[in-house]
Amino acid sequence: YEDIAQPPLWIGFANFLKLWKDAVFWKTLENTFLYLVGVVPILVIAPLVLAILVNQKLRGMNWFRAAYYTPVVISMVVAGIAWKWLYAENGLLNQLFKTLGLFPEGIPWLTSPAKIFGIVPISLASVMAVTVWKGLGYYMVIYLAGLQSIPADVYEAAAIDGSDGISKHWDITIPLMKPYLALVAVISAISATKVFEEVYIMTQGGPLSSSKTIVYYLYEQAFNNLEISYACTIGLVLFLIILGLSILRLAINQQGDDITI
Repeated sequence: YEDIAQPPLWIGFANFLKLWKDAVFWKTLENTFLYLVGVVPILVIAPLVLAILVNQKLRGMNWFRAAYYTPVVISMVVAGIAWKWLYAENGLLNQLFKTLGLFPEGIPWLTSPAKIFGIVPISLASVMAVTVWKGLGYYMVIYLAGLQSIPADVYEAAAIDGSDGISKHWDITIPLMKPYLALVAVISAISATKVFEEVYIMTQGGPLSSSKTIVYYLYEQAFNNLEISYACTIGLVLFLIILGLSILRLAINQQGDDITI
C-alpha cells in the first residue's frame, strides 16, 4: 500500500525487480498470451467465412448482416452480464446440457481453474468466447469491404479456367484479401492484449488468477491495492507490447495503402 499523499521517492529499478519475481504477473502474462493464441486465429478466419456468406446476392441477406453485426453495438457491460447468466450453475447452457444428458452436474464455466487439455483454464476460455462473439461482426464488416472491392469479372475469368465453388476462394479471394487478413490479425491482437471489461464483469480475474489478464492485474494493483508505482511498471510492459503490435500494424498499412479503417 502506498500513501499517495507523500511526495514521490526515487527507488530506481526496485519495481522492475519486484515484477521479475512476481509469480502473479507472469501468470497474467501467460493468460494474456493464451488469450492471443485462442482468440486471434478465430477472429481472423471466422469473420472471413461470414463475410463470404453474407456477400452473396440473395434475398434477405441484409437481415443476416444486421444480425451478425448486432453484438458489436451491444455494450460490453450488458453482454458480460448476459453471458454470466448463461454460464451460471443453473444457467441456460448447463440446463441445456442436462436436458441432453451431457454433464449432469453442470460445467463450472466461470468458477473452475481446471484447464482444458491441460492448457487453457475453463474460466479463461469462457471469457474468450464472449470476446469472439462480440468481435465477429466488426471484423466481418472489414472483410466485407474488401470482398466488395474485388471485381466480379475476376471470378468470371476464374470460372472459365475451371476455378469455381470453394476453389475460387482459395485461388482468388484469400490471395487478394491478404492485406485485410493481416490487418485484422494485428487489430484483434491489440484488442485481445488490452482485454479488461469481460474479465472485470464476469470473473474478477478468478478463480486463483486463472482468468486474470495483464490489464486487469494493472487495474487491481492501481485501484484495489493502491500500488500506483508498481501499476505504472506493469503499464510500461503493456505499453511495450502494444507498441510492438502497433508498429506491426503501421508496417502492414504501408504495404496496403488502399485499406482504410
